[in-house]
Amino acid sequence: MGSVFRWEVDGFPLLWDPEKNEFRILFEKASAPWEVLMCLDAYIEEKLQEVKGAKIRSPIPEGVHLEGPLYIDEDCRIEEGAFIRGPAWIGRGCEIRNGCYIRGSVLTGAGVVLGHASEFKHCVLLGMAQAPHFNYVGDSVLGWHAHIGAGVILSNFRLDGKPVTVRGVRSSDRINSGLVKLGALIGDECEIGCNSVLNPGTILGANSSVFPLSLVSGTWPEFSRIENPMMLRFKG
Repeated sequence: MGSVFRWEVDGFPLLWDPEKNEFRILFEKASAPWEVLMCLDAYIEEKLQEVKGAKIRSPIPEGVHLEGPLYIDEDCRIEEGAFIRGPAWIGRGCEIRNGCYIRGSVLTGAGVVLGHASEFKHCVLLGMAQAPHFNYVGDSVLGWHAHIGAGVILSNFRLDGKPVTVRGVRSSDRINSGLVKLGALIGDECEIGCNSVLNPGTILGANSSVFPLSLVSGTWPEFSRIENPMMLRFKG
């Protein structure tokens, strides 16, 4: 990785490489990784105000619903049946599939896949990230080239409605994020297996992998390998 964001020396794993992050200014505003989401609305508004010329630069087929302030860059492929509500910033060369539901405060880098029957709300997907099938991505960050398999859910709300807490790698102490809704913070090049659920406040260091059908909580260092203990019984 290149240079690191400053919180990565304070008990949190390496998450996002600034050299691969086209939204580096947003991330530099945050003093903790979840604060990226606190700054997100204002950042999207600033970027929308800075755009000169057309804000919709890709073909929009019939049957696509557009609503609110939007920027859609060139070379995007948008399929019939997508619903896109702003504010949102869609990067160059993204793929928005049939049945995709984008419902505000979504920021994507170049080459992102926003998949069929998937919902996106108040989230960041860095370049080449993929959420291709039956996913929920709310109040979360997906790193560069991260991939979540079919049916993966990034849960963002505690059953008791209390603010979400997070845990540092080197400490068992829990930190109050101050956010009632906080999903997962997923590092660059992570791979999440199908039908896994990441509980609110989960943090995965870069290059980590999660086996299918896993239930994940807490903070994990980079290059973690997270297996579902129940599935180990079926290894032969």
